[in-house]
Amino acid sequence: MNEKRVQWLMPEYRVTVLPGDGTGKEVIREARKVMDVFEDLSPLSFKITEIPCGGEYYLETGLEWPEGSFEHCRDNSDAILLGAIGWPDAKLPNGDNAGGQCILGLRSGLDLYANVRPVKLYEGVQHKVHGMFTDIWEPELVDMVLVRENTEGLYHSLLRRSAQAAKGGEKDEPIVIEKFPGLDGEVEWDPRPISRNGSERVIRFSYDLAKKREARTGVAQKITCVDKSNVSRGCRLFRKVFREISNEYPSIETSEAFIDAFTMWLVRDPEDLDVVVLPNMFGDIATDLASVLQGGMGMAASANIGDNHMLFEPVHGSSPKYAGKDKVNPIAAISSVQLMLDHLGSRHDDVVATTCADILETAVSQHFSEGGDVTYDLGGEATTTEVGDAIASRCANLLREQFS
Repeated sequence: MNEKRVQWLMPEYRVTVLPGDGTGKEVIREARKVMDVFEDLSPLSFKITEIPCGGEYYLETGLEWPEGSFEHCRDNSDAILLGAIGWPDAKLPNGDNAGGQCILGLRSGLDLYANVRPVKLYEGVQHKVHGMFTDIWEPELVDMVLVRENTEGLYHSLLRRSAQAAKGGEKDEPIVIEKFPGLDGEVEWDPRPISRNGSERVIRFSYDLAKKREARTGVAQKITCVDKSNVSRGCRLFRKVFREISNEYPSIETSEAFIDAFTMWLVRDPEDLDVVVLPNMFGDIATDLASVLQGGMGMAASANIGDNHMLFEPVHGSSPKYAGKDKVNPIAAISSVQLMLDHLGSRHDDVVATTCADILETAVSQHFSEGGDVTYDLGGEATTTEVGDAIASRCANLLREQFS
C-alpha cells in the first residue's frame, strides 16, 4: 500500500479503463504510464480495471465488450477512461458502428449530460490559423471551454439504442411516420428532441463552471449560448432557458450567437470566448473545429460529466491507418487524465487530486514551452511512446518537489 496515501488518508479511486480500438490502445498506454507515476510519487491511489471493447473486439468475439461491463462501469467506477472507438467493417446488424455501447451507451445509460471540451493553446504549439496569418504569437488568447449537451438532440435515438443494448434490454422501437409533405422517394430522418430539463441542467453546469474558472484564474468569465433559434424550435427553447438562468447570475456577462456565425467568430476572435454552451450536434461540430486552435485533434481532451458518473476521453478517433505505428499524439489522452484528476478533486473535495491535476497541466505546458519532442501532427518526429515518456518524466520531477 502507498505509504503516502495512508499518511494523507486518501481514498483509492476506482478507475475503469476502456482502451477501445486502434490507436486508442496506444494513447491509453501512455495515459496509464502517467497515472502510474502519480500513484508511485503522490498520495493518490488507483484501483484500475481494464476492459477490452470496441469494433476490433466485436469482430473477434461477436460482443462489443464482455457481459457485465456496463454494470461494472455503473456500479464500481469513480471515473472511466476511454481511448477511442471505431474500426473499419465493424458494424452491428442494424448498421450502427460496433462499439456504440461502450461510449454512447455509457453517455446515455449513466446520464453523462455535459460534454466538457477545454480548448487551450500552449506556448510552443502553433495552430494552423494563427501561425499562418500573423507573426504575433500569443497563445494565451486561446483559452476557452465548450460545454456540449450530451444526451439529447440528433443523437438521442442512437444514444437510447446504445444504452438499451448496453443494459441488455430491448432496443427502442423506431418512430414511424407515413409521409413527409413535399418529399418523394426514399426518406430517412432523425428526431431532434431538446427538452427544458436537459437544457437547464447543462446550462447551469456551464454557469457553475464559469464561476470555478473565475475563482481559479481571477479572470472574469463570459458565457456564450450558441444555437439556431432563428430557425429551430428546439433551439428556441434552449435559448429561452439560457436567458431565464442568466437572470440568476447577474454578475456573469453573457453573449448569444447562431451556430453559423459562431463558427466564424471561433476562428477569428477566439480571445472573446470563455465558456460556450451548445446543443448536442452543434457542440459536436464546433468542438472539432475549435481543436484546430489548439494544434489539432491530438491535443483535444474531453470529459463527459453527470451527477453520479464521469467518463474521460480524447476527442480523436481510433485512426486505423496509424494503428501499431507508435505515431499518434498521446497528449489528448494524457490531458484527459488531467481532467479526470481535476474532477475527482472537485467531486470529492480532494485537495491532493486537484494539486496533481495542476502538476500534470504544468508538465504538459512546460513540455511544449521548453521545446519538448512532438509527434508528426505538430511538425515533429517523436513517437507516441517518446512523448508519453517525456511527460511522465516531467510529472515525476514535479511530484518529487511537491510531496518529498
